[in-house]
Amino acid sequence: MSSDYTPPQGEIPILHADHEILVVDKPAGLLSVPGKGPELADCLIERLKQAFPQVLLVHRLDRDTSGVMVFALTAHAQRHIGLQFEHRRTKKTYLARVAGRLEPKTGHIDLPLIVDWPNRPKQMVCHDTGKPAQTDWRVIKASDEETRVHLLPLTGRSHQLRVHMLAQGHPILGDPFYAPETASNYPRMMLHAEELRLRHPDGGLGLKFRAPAPF
Repeated sequence: MSSDYTPPQGEIPILHADHEILVVDKPAGLLSVPGKGPELADCLIERLKQAFPQVLLVHRLDRDTSGVMVFALTAHAQRHIGLQFEHRRTKKTYLARVAGRLEPKTGHIDLPLIVDWPNRPKQMVCHDTGKPAQTDWRVIKASDEETRVHLLPLTGRSHQLRVHMLAQGHPILGDPFYAPETASNYPRMMLHAEELRLRHPDGGLGLKFRAPAPF
């Protein structure tokens, strides 16, 4: 990954900021946190530290995924929101473009995942030792060539949506890991974190943050 890491430049769109949390629209192609080696030091959290030096990580999005990401600005908020993710109290909605016609219009995937060690960081389905992983889908628009779909992860495994869609025979278009044959045909991976719902760590008010997909 390091040899071709050319993260996008420009301002990070701020969706919300208050005394406890910071919500941004992460661009595709930018690491959430630093990778190993100085060439992978440029990342979202390091850029945010320039304006919010107290910023703390809560969750991650893959480098090639864009969309809504929440950060904590206090240790209390980091604990509070971290537990919401851990106990599946957040609700995440992703938009994806996948290969082929996905049927039926709605569905549920329940396939356990584990790291594919010889090919890490890739993940794979493993019914023996994999960790539970579930995803719901809702088709928005479909043709024989591709389907535009909302993906709703019920768990938060690494590469979950990417491996689950591959396992259905409908990989996410432009995915350099799981659909490399499509990568040259698209400017990026067609996966975007469109909406995130959570409770504010100060008072518990329900919040919804959205960022429209750029594709």
